[in-house]
Amino acid sequence: MRKPYVLLLPLLPLLLFLTLAAPAHAADNGSWSVYPVSSAVAARPYFYVSADPGQTIEDKVVVANKTDEPLTFRLYAADAYNTARDGGFAVKSLGEKMRGVGAWAELPKDRVTVPGGRTVTVPFTVRVPEGAEPGDHPGAIVALDERVPKGEGGVALGIQRAVGARVYLQVGGPTLPALAVENVQVSHHQPLIPGLGGSTATISYTLHNTGNVTLAPKVRLTASGLFGRTLLTRDLTKIPSQLLPGQRVRLTERWTDAPQLDWTDVKLTASAKDTSESAKASFVAVPWLVVGLLTAGIATGVWLVIRRRRARLRGARGTARPAPAHPQTKIGQPAGG
Repeated sequence: MRKPYVLLLPLLPLLLFLTLAAPAHAADNGSWSVYPVSSAVAARPYFYVSADPGQTIEDKVVVANKTDEPLTFRLYAADAYNTARDGGFAVKSLGEKMRGVGAWAELPKDRVTVPGGRTVTVPFTVRVPEGAEPGDHPGAIVALDERVPKGEGGVALGIQRAVGARVYLQVGGPTLPALAVENVQVSHHQPLIPGLGGSTATISYTLHNTGNVTLAPKVRLTASGLFGRTLLTRDLTKIPSQLLPGQRVRLTERWTDAPQLDWTDVKLTASAKDTSESAKASFVAVPWLVVGLLTAGIATGVWLVIRRRRARLRGARGTARPAPAHPQTKIGQPAGG
């Protein structure tokens, strides 16, 4: 059974060391870092590669050991995806099926030992197949520490650590930026008695990159009440900074001070790179106490109507008299007979 591991692909810049051993955005976990070889012009934070189908690209990756002891790493290339939890950038683990960078990149060796405080540079090749789909194919070159750390009492934690240098590969051909908002749902919570407590709504939706390029989406939430009254307008911040091609991310947004008595229409509008898409959902904000009282009132009214109708029917039956019977003529026998 494959053990899980932690992959660190940070976005925040690191402090520059006097030796300039790593670029400012090197992926780093404090013990080792992975980054592209610097070009003659400047340090590169990630690998940015453009290639046509059938083309081969060569580059080099640096693995830096920041500890005093030698470390051995498993090297491999992997495809990237957005995490389901928050849409963060992540890569597939070793052994998973690869379709892009993870399948096309070739490393001369799958393990490398880096002495303490030193770096090792490893060349690699990306062979883009002839039938590769145009657009973005993000991935990473990963250095995995296969040792399983031990916790208190010498118990293995079952977690392996890895660091990867991102690879943004774009295959030449037609590009299509496209974005969709799907499956919008609203759950509403409010106090039993209006005004005694707060009312909140949780809006859930799926953000789906239906195109073939990486997008930096923006999402606006608007809500309107009866007669088109504007209740809320907000630019959402809890969205992925990069939504990779084909990826879906399920997101939620909390709305405090939501209406307690209104018909509310919620609209989500997502936009990115000359593409925009909207989706709506509605909910009725009615306090349960009011609903209960209305239901009880209606039920009582119906019961009273039925009761009165039955009483009238019983009274009508009691006052009715049977129609007099038609007198019958008795034919007697003739006298003396």
